[in-house]
Amino acid sequence: MYEQFTARAHAVGAEVHRVHDKTAAVEFICSVLQQEGLADMPGCHAVWAACPCLDASDRHFLQQQAGIKMQVTRELAATARFGISQMQWALADTGSLAQDSSAIDQRLVSSLPDIHIALLHVNNILPDMPSLLERMPPAQSPYIAIITGPSRTADIERVLTIGVHGPERLVIVCVDELGGAH
Repeated sequence: MYEQFTARAHAVGAEVHRVHDKTAAVEFICSVLQQEGLADMPGCHAVWAACPCLDASDRHFLQQQAGIKMQVTRELAATARFGISQMQWALADTGSLAQDSSAIDQRLVSSLPDIHIALLHVNNILPDMPSLLERMPPAQSPYIAIITGPSRTADIERVLTIGVHGPERLVIVCVDELGGAH
């Protein structure tokens, strides 16, 4: 299902990268942040939402990196260049990411910054929406978020614009061995 998910995600403008484990994922994300100009100032910093796969040593390492904020507030997310979150599920048939976004930090990091970086356990790629709804019934998940590619909108003349109502870039990091809850 990984191949189908990747093809569909690419088709809607997302970037998909695969790494072996959590350590490689953190290293990859840090390299993307550095390449894209991470700095400890508005418009250049990253906000990292609560992430079940990170342990205390990971958090400590990330907090030592200039420009990475592990506490998410509306103000920090609104001025962040990067938002990083761990997604619960993905749908192979659409290339979409899915999660219960009842926690405000999850919504803020995936919708306000210019670039959303999403961690995903490879085993959590499902075939389709019915499979997702079996695992995440709407009655038990009050805020299900489905993310399909970067934000896009078109006007009445069908002029497509990317990034108007959310991130202009979606980077998905698929991890074979994520660790923590998944």
